[in-house]
Amino acid sequence: MKIALISGTSGLVGMQLLHQLLQADRYEYVLSIGRRKLALKHPKLIQLSGDMTQLEFWNYSELINEQSLGGEYYSLVENLENGNATIHAFSSLGTTIKQAGSQEKFFAVDHDLVLYFAKSVKKMGASGFFYVSSMGASTSSNVFYSKVKGQTEEDLKSLGFDHLGIFRPSLLLGNRHEFRFGEKVATIVMKPLVWLKLFKNLRPIYDYQVAKAMVSVALDQGRKGIEIISSGEMQDLSK
Repeated sequence: MKIALISGTSGLVGMQLLHQLLQADRYEYVLSIGRRKLALKHPKLIQLSGDMTQLEFWNYSELINEQSLGGEYYSLVENLENGNATIHAFSSLGTTIKQAGSQEKFFAVDHDLVLYFAKSVKKMGASGFFYVSSMGASTSSNVFYSKVKGQTEEDLKSLGFDHLGIFRPSLLLGNRHEFRFGEKVATIVMKPLVWLKLFKNLRPIYDYQVAKAMVSVALDQGRKGIEIISSGEMQDLSK
């Protein structure tokens, strides 16, 4: 049994990623982890919600059983508890400093919540973890956003997943719920690179391309260890 867990479904990449996972035949169940549930139903989808700062202490089997009115998730819980499930976790958690309200609150989401999620799924038995980072992520960056992404990457590397995929997209294209002035200006300036197919790693990338690339990498049994997937490679993988 192969199971996908995803956290960060309300964001640009997250919604596309959830769609790709639900469409992937090789995943029997998709568990969405968040503070609140989505207004979405699907036979493969199980939504678990609660205090994400306490993710390390969540009892996933109990939470799943609470939603199993007729025992339809018995085999899922049994496989999880017996260690017979292949578990892949996907994180597209993220915010902006403006949305968060401060650098400290931004760090609490973009670093801490990602690590809480990663540690909880590692404890659960996940073999693969696939994380949406950002182009330019580095612990030595002078840009706070990029520095936090870099620190998150390094901390994920220390958890010992069999397969850790770190995805570094460039400027993301898609339909955001909120207006971001800086990104809008950058999109207008850089979108011609997409049309002209220039500078693959620098040109903007669509949200669905990132999502397709993440699922492709996760399901490729020939890929193991720690990988950093560039924006250009994501575009190739999503074709």
